[in-house]
Amino acid sequence: MSVVPFENLACPLDGIPLYREGRSWRCATGHSFDIARQGYVHLLPVQKKRSKEPGDSKAMVAARQRFLDAGFYQPIADAVSKATLEGASGKPSISCLDAGCGEGYYMRQLGLAASGTSLSLLGLDISKWAVLSGARQDDRACWVVGSNANLPVVSGSLDRVLCLFGFPVYPEFARVLSPGGRLIQVDAGQDHLRELREIIYPEVRTESKKVSQAPQGFRRITTEDIRFSLHIAGAEPIADLLAMTPHLYRASQEGRERAAALESLSLTVDVCLHTFERESAAL
Repeated sequence: MSVVPFENLACPLDGIPLYREGRSWRCATGHSFDIARQGYVHLLPVQKKRSKEPGDSKAMVAARQRFLDAGFYQPIADAVSKATLEGASGKPSISCLDAGCGEGYYMRQLGLAASGTSLSLLGLDISKWAVLSGARQDDRACWVVGSNANLPVVSGSLDRVLCLFGFPVYPEFARVLSPGGRLIQVDAGQDHLRELREIIYPEVRTESKKVSQAPQGFRRITTEDIRFSLHIAGAEPIADLLAMTPHLYRASQEGRERAAALESLSLTVDVCLHTFERESAAL
């Protein structure tokens, strides 16, 4: 198995293909984007940013890395890798975008799972800190600071798009996928981390984030529920779990204090993995 950088980047300003020249990516109209010394490129125009540093903070990224590297979500990573590689048998290579890649855990797991197929990998996140962490850990993939709302990717150039606990923008996913390409999406189920939510919130909602219908331009291939129990021992990994989720900012001060006092926690992990195929008439 080999992992190679994804090369079909597009200019975020005019949408035409970028080509690499030395330590920069350039387009034919003269726009140029320097590659940082850590190995990533910033393709999120200032006018598209809603804050000075959008996305996850440096502390959130570090917490997620510690938690995921400890293997707590390994069953999810295994299911994502299996779904991503499904249908790739016999292909010499597949190109894959992790849209909202965080610090790159699921892409690294995919690289470990692939055999006999070359992977062209692109990790994209709106958080500079997330992309920086991913680039530092794996210099074989292409790492980009960018937005799912305006993917800096050439149309029809991808075989797979991953959207894991993220913010799907289906028209953009349809645009960048080739006909027959697949979207692998993971969302929280109604019982996901219920025990933690019961501690930090006065009332727990039970609605599921499952996608009931295939998005426009896609057809559903499979839907898989992934459910398992998780026991976390120690205050630090519990704090990391809380810090890597939106719950840290949604919970009250009292709720956060209750969580901080825990020395162990048994949890339900409940997620849904959807596989959608891009239809030929998606554009």
